[in-house]
Amino acid sequence: MNIWQSPPGHVAIAALLLLSGCTDDGPQTADSSAVASTIVQTNPATEATTASSLDDGDSESSGSNRLAVLPTREGPRKETTGSVPHIQVGTEPVPAVDAELRRRVFLIPGIEERESQISLPGARSLWLAEELELARPEVLQVGREFGHFHPDGSLHLWMPVDRAQEVEATKWGELHPWVDRDDYWDGIVMIYIPETADDADIALQLVVDTYNNIVGTNLDPASVE
Repeated sequence: MNIWQSPPGHVAIAALLLLSGCTDDGPQTADSSAVASTIVQTNPATEATTASSLDDGDSESSGSNRLAVLPTREGPRKETTGSVPHIQVGTEPVPAVDAELRRRVFLIPGIEERESQISLPGARSLWLAEELELARPEVLQVGREFGHFHPDGSLHLWMPVDRAQEVEATKWGELHPWVDRDDYWDGIVMIYIPETADDADIALQLVVDTYNNIVGTNLDPASVE
């Protein structure tokens, strides 16, 4: 489903998705041999770090590598369209900060960089490699895309619902306008454009929180260098 444009019906949505499949020359991903050696799958039945309650559309990711409480972002809340297409306005990306965040995100084991199947042209997908076993596939809407970078450096992420609400409350981002729809995950959130290295660290933490929740791991963001 395209979270930017409102198609007239589910048939049109399906058709658009089929036509907008990844067309770049192939996924860029961390070395596949590193995936098996770095990722440790967590048993959701026995580990508190992967506790979830999917029956009510919510999920939690409370592993030791999750920042317990997000600090409040300084300054006024960033501006967006507040509608679909959901785009940040009035903020210019900082090229060095943007490039460093993207570099680190695509070093996470098993995350492939592809053309987004959900967003507008130019957006880059955070795609989970096929060899990864998913603890919470219910969160995903289109293939294995759990987030994407927009051309300006802001992101959409399919986060644990409680964490997404915290992101909005602390001004690091805002919930997608369509989260109240029955066919949308309640934790889709925009992360605002990082403007400093500290902003990028928070954004990386949130990407890792999202990844850990869906894959069922406890990756430490500090290990992603």
